Amino acid sequence: MGRASHSSFHNGRPAVSASAVKINGDGLHTPIGKRPYETPHALEPHEVVATVADYGRAAARARRAGFDGVEIHAANGYLIDQFLQSRTNLRTDDYGGSIEKRCRFLADVVTAVTREWPSHRVGVRLSPNGVFNDMGSPNFREQFLHAATVLDRFPLAYLHILDGLAFGFHQHGEPLTLADFRGVFHGPLIGNCGYTPESAEAMIAAGHADLIAFGRPFIANPDFVERLRHGWSLAPEAAMETWWRPTGAAGYVDWPSHR
Repeated sequence: MGRASHSSFHNGRPAVSASAVKINGDGLHTPIGKRPYETPHALEPHEVVATVADYGRAAARARRAGFDGVEIHAANGYLIDQFLQSRTNLRTDDYGGSIEKRCRFLADVVTAVTREWPSHRVGVRLSPNGVFNDMGSPNFREQFLHAATVLDRFPLAYLHILDGLAFGFHQHGEPLTLADFRGVFHGPLIGNCGYTPESAEAMIAAGHADLIAFGRPFIANPDFVERLRHGWSLAPEAAMETWWRPTGAAGYVDWPSHR
């Protein structure tokens, strides 16, 4: 999670990031209640190498546990995204200072993971338009299109783009679209965020996406696939407060199926 984590998760040690840049926000949920965001520890070069190795070990454990593949979460303001974006990466070493160098951490992680899995069992998720976790950089278009170009060198299972704006937009220019990514990434593309069944079908029919992913609608619609298959109406989306309830069935397993 990088700077989006908290010292209470790490035995009092600070969270880590590309640089010592704190999230601007009203705090986060922790084991000891809601707490203010903290200034993270900027990873030293040897710590970056160790963290890349952690991704490889995690991928190996997923394989031993019987998973079919893994998706590398490089989106939503978490650690890899913090290395990618100039807003959070102020480094001047081999992992920052230019668009190319800010992509190195992502490339190293993908390399480590694809040592443990065939690359066609590995996906990557990016959120170029997202503002979640206080993200958004002035050069986001150049940064993320270059990142996709780098990822195109790996024959990945897919590139998963949170292109929709339903989760917020940072307003640093025109949003990047799946059509933009089609020009630089030649593997399967998945779109996500704010799609309806109709807009998803239209995006696939236009050739801009191979798949569309749905997240929040699945929470309130346990039979989401059947609802789409039969044209049944969807239940209203779950309130965000239900996403992190620590105990109980409410908002977790008590959503009704279509009647």
